[in-house]
Order: sequence, then structure tokens, then C-alpha cells
Amino acid sequence: MTNKTIQHPERWTRDYIFDILREIGIHYIFGVPGTNEIPIIDGTSYPENEVQYIECLHENIAIGAAMGSARMSGKPGVVVVHVTPGIAHSIGNLFNAWRSHVPLVILCCQQQNELVTQEPLLASNLVDLARQYTKWAHEVRTPEEIGLVLQRAFKEAIAPPNGPVMVAIPWEFTMRHIDAEDRIPGITQISPHFTGDSSTIQQAALLLAEARNPIIIAGDAVGYANAWPELQELAELLGAPVLLQTFSSVANFPNDDFHWQGELPGTQLGMQQVFQDHDVAFFCGFGLQAQITVFKYSDGPLIPPTVQQIYLTNNTWDIGKNSYSQVGILGDIKTTLPLINNLVRQNPPAEAVKRNENLRQLNVQRHQQWQQYLELALTKDEIWAVVIADALREAIQERGLEKQFVYVHEAVSDPAPFQYFLPLGNDGATPISYYCVAGGSLGWSMPASLGIKLESFGWQGIETRLVVNAVGDGSSLFYPQTWWTAAHRELGILYIITNNQEYQTLQSGLQQVVAAYSSAPGYGWKPKTNDPEYLRIERPKLDFVALARAFGGQDGEIVETSQDVSSAVGRGIDYVLETRRSYILDVRTAKDTLSTPLTQQMSARYTAQPPLNFFHRQVEKSFLRTQAPGAAVNVPIIF
Repeated sequence: MTNKTIQHPERWTRDYIFDILREIGIHYIFGVPGTNEIPIIDGTSYPENEVQYIECLHENIAIGAAMGSARMSGKPGVVVVHVTPGIAHSIGNLFNAWRSHVPLVILCCQQQNELVTQEPLLASNLVDLARQYTKWAHEVRTPEEIGLVLQRAFKEAIAPPNGPVMVAIPWEFTMRHIDAEDRIPGITQISPHFTGDSSTIQQAALLLAEARNPIIIAGDAVGYANAWPELQELAELLGAPVLLQTFSSVANFPNDDFHWQGELPGTQLGMQQVFQDHDVAFFCGFGLQAQITVFKYSDGPLIPPTVQQIYLTNNTWDIGKNSYSQVGILGDIKTTLPLINNLVRQNPPAEAVKRNENLRQLNVQRHQQWQQYLELALTKDEIWAVVIADALREAIQERGLEKQFVYVHEAVSDPAPFQYFLPLGNDGATPISYYCVAGGSLGWSMPASLGIKLESFGWQGIETRLVVNAVGDGSSLFYPQTWWTAAHRELGILYIITNNQEYQTLQSGLQQVVAAYSSAPGYGWKPKTNDPEYLRIERPKLDFVALARAFGGQDGEIVETSQDVSSAVGRGIDYVLETRRSYILDVRTAKDTLSTPLTQQMSARYTAQPPLNFFHRQVEKSFLRTQAPGAAVNVPIIF
């Protein structure tokens, strides 16, 4: 009998990465190939690693796709980028990930360690490039610390609050041979389910129960905690309207609950008028507290000082960040809210029943006005966004897809119709059925759609059978090469291009700047024209269906009338469900823009549009009287 030597597979330091991914259950690495990254990418060639490399044609697409994957899986998205250009190209969506608390681990392959000081091609201080928008950024100093650094990186990405982490690794370090038994034993995982301090919870409950006119603001930490039921219960106990932070990353409150009033306005005056009649505001998971572009200290703070403020979130930085908070609770929202609710229930507000009835009546009025607005839109020559949103709602519900769809939003000129009409409520949807970002760096949605579609299931119990990405024509042009990866990976996604042949949000922003500064002392600036050519996207006009075909043979159609929208949306949905290919709807939301100034076109569309926030509807009417022609409270101007 002869002794046979047991053959162990060869291992290199790069295999630490795959040890971690296998343990956590991560199956994708996103990136753009570069020579330095090949040792890592090569690891995806081994079936036992159960990791696929998703090749993208720009680093910002790769990081955006990783964000979509992370949002669905609840696990860190993993990206491999190439030295200085790689991390620099990805800054836009890295910023979005930072602002939206998306867990990412970005591996940036640095030039050789012994060469970096001599300033070789592509090398730079990678840590400084990424540090501002990461929880932690570090460059590995020796191959021996790779295991330690990777364990810390993944631990930090998933620790509350989530966020991106960047690790730079001199590329030759990834090829260092290690023993077969040399493995990372595990990843430290810190439970996010911690409750706030009991005495502070009692303070908050008492203040809420005694409030004369309470208001609730729901931020992204609510959606990430999957805490709809808990916040709905509090809204019912108080009889309080619920508004969402501007540019919410997820659906932070169900839109079929009558307390729901849409997102906060994107102006200083609009914010002030929302809060002015409230004595107590409960800021729940509210992180991004100044999502506006024009602010004057002389006009006062965004939240009037007469408002008593209560904060509950899992991030100390966001508690009382911009103004004094009478009560600040550091805790997980899903585990802490029930404690607050129980105390409020023991001391129920006397006026809560009356306030709830008022909100129910307002909800009925809102529904009636939005239906009238939809009927008006169907008579117009150009296609209004409300027609698209209602067609999507109808198609999703007819096909029973309420728990099997994800809507990816970057139609930034028209958020309100989609947020109101889509079935983002209690009949199957969850917070992650809606995808946006809080950062506002354009070009997030098409890349994200890739990562979302790659994940068959979302961690909150939904499926991604139907992924719909509504995106403005200007935003879609940031990364149209996304369509190559969609074709390459056979991902069936419905892309709806809201094509108005211009940067409409910038046109709106221009009107806001003119209103704020044209007559302001010391300024007096006015543009030469209120309808500048440089904000148009025409001559030549773009054909998005042809563009998608060029990137991989995707199918689609141009939609030019309101009467054609419903059938086109139905065809697109059925196509992506039945094939493994994407479908592009180039929806013409404006006619010949050259013949009619944008401000005139906007006037009918937006001034006729009802508010989402019906509780403060009189305030919003007052706001419109102070703005330039064509302004609308449902269009945040932040670009």
C-alpha cells in the first residue's frame, strides 16, 4: 500500500476575497477590466467560488450596478476598479452610495508597491481620492495584512449605518502564495437591532402624545429598517401627516396609507411653510435635511425654531445635525418604534381621531384631483408623465406583479406622478420596491437596474421579475453603454426614456435662481434668455431605440401620443417578462421644443398638477404665488 500525497488547490492572497464572498453569500463582482485587476478577476473563473464577474463599460456603471445589487440583497456590493482613473470615474456613484448609505466594498488595484513613490503611470494617492465619500479608505501596506484589512472592510460596510468602503491593494500583493489552510475565519457582523435609551424614549412619547399638531418626517433609515408597519402605527396613534425626505432612496412610507403626503419640498420657503403650523416634529431616520439649492440665512432656518424636534435614527451624525433637538434617540427604528408606540398608546392624544378623519377626507380629495389631472393629460398632444405612471400601475396590477416589481427612478423632472400612482403600498410592495438615490449625481438608475435584475429576490421579501427604469433623456446619456452589459448578461429590463429633448430640471432651476436673485440687493442677475439653447438636447435629435440597438440589439419603440402609452407599456412589460432582453420606450414628453419656450410648456403641465402633500395644500398654493411662472411644488430643483 502506497501513501499518496493529498493535492490541495493552490491559493493566493486574492482568494481571501472569495472566502469572504462565499461566507456572506455574495455572487457578483462588478468592474471594468484592467491588467492590475486580472489576478482578482481570474478568481471568478473557478466554479467553486460561485462568483460571476459582471463586465461593465465604465467604472461608474460598475459601482452603480453594485449599488443596485446591494440594495436588493442587503449585502455589500463588490467593485474592482483600475488605479486612479478607475476610482476617479466612479466618484459620481460613490457619492450617491455615501449619501444613500449603500454598503459597498471597492477594491482598487494600485500600481506596484515598490514603484508608487516614483510616480508611475496611473498611480496616485488613491485613499485621498476616495476618503471623503467612504466610511473607511485604506491602502494595504504589506501582503500579510490583506486578510485583516478585508475583514475590517466588509465589517464596516455592513455595520450600522451602512456605507461604502475602499481598499487599495498594490496589484502584486494579490498574487502572493498562501497555504491551503490560510483562510479568514469569518466576518464580524454587528447587529443593527439595538434599541434606544428607555428614559429618552419616554421623553419622546410624552412630547408626541401631548403635541397639538404633530408631523412625522420619514427618512431612508425607515425604509432600510423595513419599518413601514411600525411607523404606520405611530401615524395612526397621533393622527399625523407623514412626509418623506426629499430624494428618498427607498419608499419610506406606503403611498396607499392616507397619512402619506409625498416628499418634502425642495426650497427654503417651501420647507418653512410645511413646518410653520406644527408644534412637534418627529424626524424618523431623517438624514438628508437640506435637499435644496437656494438658501439665505436672512430668510430664516429651514425648520422654524418654534418647532420642537424629536429624532430617532441609527446614526449619531444625523441627530440634531442642523438644529437643536429636544429629544435625540440613537437606536434601530424597527426595534425602537414599538416602544414609543406602546407608551403613546397608554396616553392617547385626544385629537388623534379627529386628525385622522381629516387626513382620510383629504386623501379622497387628492385622489379625485389626480384622476381629473390624468383625464386632462390624456387630451394633450404631448405625453405627460402621469399618463406613463398610470399605465405602469395598470399593467403591474393586471399581471399580479405587485410583489414582483422594482421601479428605478431617475425621471427627475416628474417624480410626483410615479410616486403617487405606482403600487408602492401594502398590497405586496416593500420599501426596496422603489430605487432612487439621495446624492443626486446623475446617471445612477440605468447602472443600478443591472444589479437589481441580477438579484432574483430582494431581502425584504420581493422578487425582481419586472424591473422598470424611468429615466430622463439627459440622465440616460450619461451611461448608455449600460445597455451593452444588459445585452451581454441577457437582462430583461424595461427602460422608459422620458424624452423632452432638454435638461428640464435645469430649466426649472434657472427659473428658481431668477426668482431668488434677479431683484436681490447686491445681485440683480438675470440671464440673457429664459429659454437658453445650451439647456436643450437637439440638433441632431436623438433616437434612443437606435442607440440601444447599437449597444447590443435591444428592441424598443418610439411613443409619440398619450393614446399609445398604455399599449406600449404593456408590450414592453410582456417582452421583458417573456424574453431575456431589455426593451426601450422612447416616450416623447414634449413636441418640437424649439417652437415653444419651455416655461410655457411647463406652465400647463405643472401648475395643473395637484400636490402630493394635501395636508399643506394651502401652504403650497401660497408658495406657488411667490415663484417664477411654471414652478411646481412637486419638482425638486437640486441639479
